[in-house]
Amino acid sequence: MNTINLVKKHLNKDLKIEGALLTMYDMRTNLSNQVVKEVSKYFGDNVYKTVIPRNVKLSEAPSYGMSITEYDSRSKGAKSYEKLAKEFLKTNEADSKAKHMK
Repeated sequence: MNTINLVKKHLNKDLKIEGALLTMYDMRTNLSNQVVKEVSKYFGDNVYKTVIPRNVKLSEAPSYGMSITEYDSRSKGAKSYEKLAKEFLKTNEADSKAKHMK
């Protein structure tokens, strides 16, 4: 948040956070679950519902110079990012409609 505040102060006063994305989530660890709680408490409704899991395929894709959709589009990680894209578009579509209604 300090970095975001510095950017707002010095470079772009209109910068806004679209949302917080939880990545590298592993439901088996207490740390991951604690992070989810803390981020949700801090950002509230600005946390994406889609959570990107820790996934071997996601880790491997960059070393081959590929996106996850190129490397393994059927992996859990790829499916999670696809779900995020749909959530993002749906949220922004709703926001856009609300702005036009004002």
